[in-house]
Amino acid sequence: MTTTTNATPVPTPALRTATTVARRTAWLAGALFWTAFAVLEGVNHGWLAGALALLFLILPDLTFLVAADEAPRMAKGQLPPRAVPYYNAMHRALVPLGLLVAYAVQPLFFWPPAFAALCGWLAHISYDRAFGYGLRTKEGFQRD
Repeated sequence: MTTTTNATPVPTPALRTATTVARRTAWLAGALFWTAFAVLEGVNHGWLAGALALLFLILPDLTFLVAADEAPRMAKGQLPPRAVPYYNAMHRALVPLGLLVAYAVQPLFFWPPAFAALCGWLAHISYDRAFGYGLRTKEGFQRD
């Protein structure tokens, strides 16, 4: 007698590794693209566009400061739970992508430094994903 299960097959470690490498390579390509675009915007539109691109390249990681006083009591690699909502909000690629779409289709809002800032923000998110850093669980640990 044979039984059939509807269990989802578990990917082999080699397949999982190949998928991870491909995904991280794609994120790195995106990071390089957004970095180049941010630099181009800074060159074309002046120091303010360059400064905002650099600021938004760094800004998402400043969310660590929200709960800096709790950091010494956390486990290695754990973000204080109070900072997690801010960290995750600043590390979701859909937020700056949505703002870029709004910027592109809204003729009333045209300010090149804002576009440069969004490019810097997307570059930051893309670099994080390329190097294996993603969103956090509510406890503050990296999601798989």
